[in-house]
Amino acid sequence: MAQVQRMSRLMIKTLRDDPADAETLNHKLLVRAGYVRRTAAGIWTWLPLGKKVLENITRVVREEMDAIGGQEVLLPALLPKESYDASGRYDEYGDLLFRLKDRKGAEYLLGPTHEEIFTQVVKDQITSYKDLPVILYQIQTKYRDEARPRAGVLRGREFQMKDSYSFDTTDEGLIEAYQLHRAAYIRIFERLGLDHRIVSAVSGAMGGSASEEFLAPAPAGEDTFADCPACDYAANTEAVTFKATPVDGSAHGLVEELDTPDTPTIETLAAHLGIPASATLKNLLVKVDGEIVAVGVPGDREVDLGKLGEHLAPAVVELVTAEDFVGRPDLVRGYVGPQGLEKVRYIADPRIAPGTAWVTGANKPDTHAKNVVCGRDFEVDDYLDVVVVEAGDPCPKCGTGLKLDRAIEIGHIFQLGRKFADAFQLDVLGQNGKPVRVTMGSYGIGVSRAVAALAEQTADEQGLCWPREIAPADVHLVAAGKALQTELALDVAEKLGAAGVRVLVDDRAGVSPGVKFTDAELIGVPKILVAGRRSAEGVLELKDRRTGEREELTVDEAIARLVQG
Repeated sequence: MAQVQRMSRLMIKTLRDDPADAETLNHKLLVRAGYVRRTAAGIWTWLPLGKKVLENITRVVREEMDAIGGQEVLLPALLPKESYDASGRYDEYGDLLFRLKDRKGAEYLLGPTHEEIFTQVVKDQITSYKDLPVILYQIQTKYRDEARPRAGVLRGREFQMKDSYSFDTTDEGLIEAYQLHRAAYIRIFERLGLDHRIVSAVSGAMGGSASEEFLAPAPAGEDTFADCPACDYAANTEAVTFKATPVDGSAHGLVEELDTPDTPTIETLAAHLGIPASATLKNLLVKVDGEIVAVGVPGDREVDLGKLGEHLAPAVVELVTAEDFVGRPDLVRGYVGPQGLEKVRYIADPRIAPGTAWVTGANKPDTHAKNVVCGRDFEVDDYLDVVVVEAGDPCPKCGTGLKLDRAIEIGHIFQLGRKFADAFQLDVLGQNGKPVRVTMGSYGIGVSRAVAALAEQTADEQGLCWPREIAPADVHLVAAGKALQTELALDVAEKLGAAGVRVLVDDRAGVSPGVKFTDAELIGVPKILVAGRRSAEGVLELKDRRTGEREELTVDEAIARLVQG
């Protein structure tokens, strides 16, 4: 027996117009269709229909996690500060953490993720290698104090997430758990009807040896990923690498200083000298944990600060300010060059290869230098891929020009290794009777983000258009008329419910058929069954919400069709 929901009794208020603050499709439609309502910036109330969609996604995730041997637990959302001090993440998270004190002054936080607590639970519960491997997971509310919550439920301060963790004694066991999760994620997103890409990612502050993201392509996405049209390469732009080979720089002349007044930017320099920006070397100064560091990239490229931050995590990266130049005569604002820099670490993009020659700052006001050769006139302390990736950049795998797309991150999997096990000294007794340090994996799925991603990918001009697996009902039954149509609609709804079909029936009195049809399109249940002008003959109209195809069926035929799915 499946549930029959009567709209005459359902708490739902649909809107004809988009919310004034809505920019993305999911934000507009989830509010208009009565799935969610804004409580505060980045905080949302899930209304009855929205809660059903959320629970359907949760059910799919739970079934697939159970299928790989995952054991579900529920950890607290209110967490002690000490656990995050032990891992160092209390400070690393910075302003993203919601921090609070109890009446006695003890410090707590609202959990943004739970690696620390899971590690402590396993340390308390498991003491022998015989109890491993184990996979634990939870579906829990997370909290992050986003500076700019946006895009409806896509980026909130409070959100639903499935996080799971694997624990093993060997690296081989970690790889096996990682592959189990990878395969489970593919099944989950296929069942949800989400078009997705698996891309290489950087581990950043999470650490570990391997990391992949599951991305749902959508214009509203906040991630940009690179996709090769010629091979299977795909990566988050922060993970795209560039391999440069040294060149013979012996033919370049000696360094020559140039009088370049009022040219503190690459644009003004290139115009003054009549050269392309790509011939210049841009040197961006940043502070890494308070220490000034220079970052060199070709003049026609930009430094990706997010990428730089991921490479240097957990160190804090920030731009220098005017005050940082005070007392540093070696740092001439707008005219910095890598040659002659004193006590400054120099990081360069691989495009600044040994033997390449550049026009760059001469470390003097209104002066630049040409024929500045990497490896001859300056040395690079560290090579890191730090430029903003552009369409057409060579694929690291085959060399074909990459294309870029926007996407929503819906899942992320990490081979964490022993970072958190080391922080909490998570050991078990090994086969030889000696302590063995446990290795971990961390695997997340954004459950509430998946709702937004599906709305973005499947909606059309009329409204939402859910896949059946996660829709709030299997069929939306519309009584398009008065007593006769309503009576028939309710009778059919009861028969469908008895046969296991989930039904949303619009039996509202005093609401015109036009409004009911508009709401049915907006709400997005995959099948729309109409009791209309031929109700007296026992004939209904069945419409496929996605294709728009319609056909007239008798009551028995319609029930049989919908029971079959």
